[in-house]
Amino acid sequence: SFGRCAVLQKFDKYNIASQNINNPNTRKKEEKLVPKNEARLNRINEELKKELSQVLNYELKNPNVTGMLSVTRVKITPDFKYAKVYVSILNSKNVDKTMEGLKESSGFIRSRLAKTVNLRITPELVFEIDDSLEYGAKIDSILKELNITQKDEDSNDSEK
Repeated sequence: SFGRCAVLQKFDKYNIASQNINNPNTRKKEEKLVPKNEARLNRINEELKKELSQVLNYELKNPNVTGMLSVTRVKITPDFKYAKVYVSILNSKNVDKTMEGLKESSGFIRSRLAKTVNLRITPELVFEIDDSLEYGAKIDSILKELNITQKDEDSNDSEK
């Protein structure tokens, strides 16, 4: 009896017993804030993105991988078995050859990740081309053309 009271007093001291863990209202609030594993997955995605950028830009020596590589996004599966790596490639001689070189080098890249990122399972890497930068540049050029034509029309209207 005495031992149990001492344990309860310790819990009260650290406000552990005063927190109502079984209260369904507090559980709902926690579930609304962040889904169960999503915060951890986001942290791992960002860490993988940072380390992959480091490996691709400074350690990879594959002659087929040419141009400037930029890791734009990483999406890991909840079981950590696979990671989809979105890569933007600029100034490459041949984009298809570069992607093939990345796929060939995925074992080396994965081993480097295993040394730097402390995960129980190092995910298998699946590389995908991210065309969002080119798409954004295309839209930007279209908007500039529209802006130039609109200015020309405005200057023609003011001259009349």
